[in-house]
Amino acid sequence: MSSSAGVGEPRRSFRVDERLVAPESRYEVEDGKVVYVAPSDEPHGSRHSKISALLEAHVAADYDVARDMLTRTSEIADIAPDASVFPAARDPVTGGRRIEELAFQVVSTEKLTDAGRKAQKLIGRGVRRVFAVDVARTRVFEWSAELGTWQILSNQAAIEDRCLAAPLPIEALVLAAKADDAMARALLAKQNSVLMAALDEGRNEGKAEGKAEAVISILNARGLPLPPDVRQRILSTRDPARLERLLALAATCTDTGVLVEDESSPRR
Repeated sequence: MSSSAGVGEPRRSFRVDERLVAPESRYEVEDGKVVYVAPSDEPHGSRHSKISALLEAHVAADYDVARDMLTRTSEIADIAPDASVFPAARDPVTGGRRIEELAFQVVSTEKLTDAGRKAQKLIGRGVRRVFAVDVARTRVFEWSAELGTWQILSNQAAIEDRCLAAPLPIEALVLAAKADDAMARALLAKQNSVLMAALDEGRNEGKAEGKAEAVISILNARGLPLPPDVRQRILSTRDPARLERLLALAATCTDTGVLVEDESSPRR
């Protein structure tokens, strides 16, 4: 059995979802050694959760997101990045999942050098891009296969990739206050149906409010007295058909009382 794994090792016939350790057991295999993965502390766990949520919001339609998903990187390694993005379509040859294209490691108690060894294994297996999020120093790195080391990314930059429907801001990965804004922008870019419905409702609300104010303006311009209660009822009207009738009446009526009568009249 080979004693090393990582960049440059030949591809094996094993699948990425062919296990060396039992899933859900909190163990990984690195270089033939079974390693226990301890539960997260608060900084790691909190950042882990935020990254997963950000990826779910940003992921493109043909991709899926996973947390702590084991990936077989060699005959002697079966490791799990903290978060990963992989194609939703199954592998046409194996019928199993495909290799992830993006992987993220949260670095808190774990050293950046340890995360680098894991990144080498993932890149060597075919993962396109691997990132490390340094919680304590609020920094994000991307592994450079060419240089064999981490490269720091500007907090003002964003990750752009075919796996993502919208650019993922670096500052959202390290600053909790920026995460919600980034997720909202991503969902808008993906034209999320709930947000689109809310926007349409807002536009309709704005149109209705504008028409109600137009009724008031017409009546004022014509010098017709408008009791406060009638004014308030007009301004609170949102039914499009009724607003159209009020606009027509405002332009022709001689008594604002007809506006109230119109409201109480049955419609056919």
